[in-house]
Amino acid sequence: MQSKTLLYTFLIAGLCSCKKFVDINTDPNNPTTAQRSLLLPSTEVSMAANMYELNSGTETFIQHTVFSSDLGRYQQQGTSFDEPWNGFYSQTLNDLEAIITSGTAENDWGYVAIAKLEKAYLVSLMVDMWGDIPYSEAENGQTNVSPAFDKGADIYESVLTLIQDAIADANKVTTTTLVPASADMMYSGTKTSWLAMAHSLQLKLYNQIRLVDATRSATAIKALVTDSTLINSNTLDYTFKFGPLQNPNNRHPWHRSEYQSSKTFYMNQAFIDLLFNNDDPRLRYFIFRQNATAGLNNSTNSNGYYGRNPGDGTAAPADLNRRSTFGIYPAGGLYDATPINNLPSTNVYLTNTDATGSVKVVASTDGTGSGIIPLITNAMVKFIRAEASLTLGTGEDARQNFADGITANLNSVSTFSSTRGGVTMSTATITGYVNKQLAAYDAADDAGKLSLVMTQKYIATYGNGMETYNDYRRTALPVLRTPLSPLNTFPLRLYYSQTELSANTSLGDDVSSLQVAQQFTPVFWDK
Repeated sequence: MQSKTLLYTFLIAGLCSCKKFVDINTDPNNPTTAQRSLLLPSTEVSMAANMYELNSGTETFIQHTVFSSDLGRYQQQGTSFDEPWNGFYSQTLNDLEAIITSGTAENDWGYVAIAKLEKAYLVSLMVDMWGDIPYSEAENGQTNVSPAFDKGADIYESVLTLIQDAIADANKVTTTTLVPASADMMYSGTKTSWLAMAHSLQLKLYNQIRLVDATRSATAIKALVTDSTLINSNTLDYTFKFGPLQNPNNRHPWHRSEYQSSKTFYMNQAFIDLLFNNDDPRLRYFIFRQNATAGLNNSTNSNGYYGRNPGDGTAAPADLNRRSTFGIYPAGGLYDATPINNLPSTNVYLTNTDATGSVKVVASTDGTGSGIIPLITNAMVKFIRAEASLTLGTGEDARQNFADGITANLNSVSTFSSTRGGVTMSTATITGYVNKQLAAYDAADDAGKLSLVMTQKYIATYGNGMETYNDYRRTALPVLRTPLSPLNTFPLRLYYSQTELSANTSLGDDVSSLQVAQQFTPVFWDK
């Protein structure tokens, strides 16, 4: 375990050394000489590190946070998401292909299986974000520096085949571990965990394309929930876990960005209000107040949950010590144990019981920083199953999956907090909050039931804006707050890296039109 921790620290410190937590100017690892036991964890770290802009930007679009005022007003640039694009291709996918090629040649099927599953997850995510991307020619490296862009729908078919191939490769391994624990940051090499992730990824993708071919999605999802082991407990969550160290710094990038004197983010006031107004106990875990009475418009008699409205284009005031920031979950910050002003007297779950703490201006020594990116979790899987049941008639109990999804997330947040110096959520709070949501579910019509499912998934997926961005484009749920002064329409795809458009000669001469079209062109599954 010590060797794994040291390796993890070395890798993530190396990839998270600059302002945006990824150095795309560093030459990628040499795949002809690097050992697979070092290369595989490097790909896991580079994938997570390269997600910083991607995750933060999409969290802004769907009103969890405000990473950039321009993105909050739906205005993209060719540099908005260039670092994840460039990093995924030059680092993560390049190294994954090296593992697959060398591992296949040497019958090292455990490494091949994991690399294929990571590649499948990442490539499908890139299609979700950008639509058409280089794929079939992107693996040729320096022999083709201008790869053609493949259609997203075609890439999805290749990804689904890749997952099946990975499952077959994993089943060639007769031991309980696919690779040594020290070579896998996600599941310590455990075969059953990776197979659960594989089937859950299939579930996610078939649900994603349900508007394209409902019959196919329904048939595939019925088979998966009947015949396959999915992620069905929080211990099987597919998450990337950051460390607690400051030197070298391997902490969650949101902690690194905000637990210091300067600040980049605002908490989105729409998300704050959603949690506050609905008596949601997760507010104290998700968001930490630096001031007990600050509010919008420089109010000094509010509840201290001071964020920024979506689409607010005004200049930021001198409020670094007043604005709310990331809490204990998922960034590894502080749990907010301070009394809250103006709580409704009817509140049952978000209360001031045992609230004996005090607000403070956060510093790098506050919290642990050992946060996570929740990629595919037990809660997400339960909500996907509920959505599929309501929209595809898969035959499952949507109500039970809805309840199980909320329960899974509340338990996950509670356990996460309790292991990082925070507070455990009581069983009564968890059970009571779930029952409250079930009462609303029982009283709703079919459209209302789906809205409740997607709203609870929206809350439970906090920390993964990419997945919520997918959900919103597919369902238009939950209903987002109207931006104050938008500069564009809601983005249906992300802008391509300007570097790619400038250098890739296969795109023709009119790359400006191609870029502009990203804003309003749906991804193939967004009907």
